[in-house]
Amino acid sequence: MKQLFLVLIMLFVFTGTAHAVIDINTATQSELELLQGVGPAKAEAIIAHREKHGDFISKEALEDVDGIGPGTMKQIFGDITVGNKQTVSAVAGQ
Repeated sequence: MKQLFLVLIMLFVFTGTAHAVIDINTATQSELELLQGVGPAKAEAIIAHREKHGDFISKEALEDVDGIGPGTMKQIFGDITVGNKQTVSAVAGQ
């Protein structure tokens, strides 16, 4: 019984939702809002900045957006990319 319990715990630990990143150059507002610390206002600001200035050339360039500072970047840096075609569905589970 203990072995079964241990196996189940290990399965739970090593499975779970796949981690996907969000491409900040193509993400919709609702996709951006999946990021920790990014609500409707920040998502709108990201999209407005992208439409006005073009695609972000790096993840760090996101800090040029009003309302996105070091704190937000620390929270989302691992969950964003530029030019990545992966899906975003798994980020919602975080």
